[in-house]
Formats: sequence, structure tokens, C-alpha cells
Amino acid sequence: MKPTLCSCIVAVLFTASIAYANTAIEPVTREGNWMERHQGFVAEAKKGGIEVLFLGDSITDGWRTRGKEVWDREYAPLKAANFGIGGDRTQHVLWRLRNGEAEGYQPKLVVLMIGTNNTGFERDTTTPRNTPAEIIEGVTTVVQDLRGDFPAAKILLLAIFPRGEKDSMQRKQVAEVNQSIAKLHDGNHVHYLDIGAKFLDAEGNIPKDVMPDLLHPHETGYGIWADAIREPVKRLLGK
Repeated sequence: MKPTLCSCIVAVLFTASIAYANTAIEPVTREGNWMERHQGFVAEAKKGGIEVLFLGDSITDGWRTRGKEVWDREYAPLKAANFGIGGDRTQHVLWRLRNGEAEGYQPKLVVLMIGTNNTGFERDTTTPRNTPAEIIEGVTTVVQDLRGDFPAAKILLLAIFPRGEKDSMQRKQVAEVNQSIAKLHDGNHVHYLDIGAKFLDAEGNIPKDVMPDLLHPHETGYGIWADAIREPVKRLLGK
């Protein structure tokens, strides 16, 4: 039987939809010890008692290492949990939230920063990860999931931190994404905050003592981060 014109059009549209699917909103897992870490977060979630949740990628994950001293002083007393995993993108956080990390507790506050790993290229240095528009949709979807999972919580949505040289492609992508996700701020449940300028010098460069690799904060960087959100966190927690 010869295919009809209608069936051919449907096939073309279906193929096109696959070709242009936004990976930033398609929940997916990762290899390595990622699943083990996820399961650890699920177990922590089931214990309950989490009042402040930090959610994100390696920059958030770093509160366990370079930022530990600041974390122990600033956030441990707030019954905070750190669900950051290095290398995560929006699609990985979506999978984690939808597979147990949002169950068993109802935090008062979620501190979210995600999306930097959706910028730039894959390891082959030629395949783009996601466009700014796709990343914006990815961050928006994470926020929407959090609103559904934790309806009573405040969300402190942090702008993606600046990265790389000031004229780099990824710095420009981050700026474009931030400009759009700022519109998610509603002054009630979602509170957008851009503290990126605090990591830059007067010329717009990232000092090496703040982010040695121009991406991950050092001890100094975590101190800057904590200082910048101290009052917003207190306010959103009603303290």
C-alpha cells in the first residue's frame, strides 16, 4: 500500500518534532555514581525535617567541600539539605525531582540555581548543548515542578553565576538566560535574585581567588555567596 499524502505529512512532522526536541526539559539520568548519589538524596528526603533545600549542579555541590565551613555556619542551623550534583543540567534535576527527591518533606525555602551546564558545547567541542531559549524553558520547568511539589515553599531563584572570560560565548548565553528567567519572579512564591556582579571586578572579569577556573567558587566565592543571600534567606524564612 502506498503511503497517503496525509501520512507522509504526519511522518515528516513527527520526525521534525524529534529533531527539534528540547533536551533541557526531557528528564534523564546519568552514568557513573550519579544514581547512587540520587538514591542518597531520596533517603535523606524520606527522613524529613528539611526546611531549606539547596538544589543545583556542581556549584551547589561545592558547599560540601570548598564551601563547607560557610555552610556549617550559615545553613546547617537552618536544617538545610544540599541536593547539588556536579555536572547536572536542568533535565537531570527534573528527573531527580520526579523520582523521589521531592517526597517526604515540605521545605520552607528552596534555593535554586541550575542551567550553566546546559550552555556551551559537548565534549566534542562542536555539538551545542542547548540554546538560551531551550535553557530558559528548562529552568522554567524546574521552577514549575518545585511549585507543584512544594506549594507552600518560597523559591529563591538565583541567576546563573557568570562564567568564563567576560566576552566568552557562555558568558553571553548565561546573561541571556538570566534576563528571561528574571521574569519568573512573582514576589510571592518565586523570588529572583541576581548576585553575579558580586563575583566580578570593576572590569567585569572573575578574579582567580573567587573562581580559580572561572566557573566554580573557591572559599572566598562561597563567602561572597553567603553574604549576598543572607538577608533574602532570612526574609523568606520569616526570621
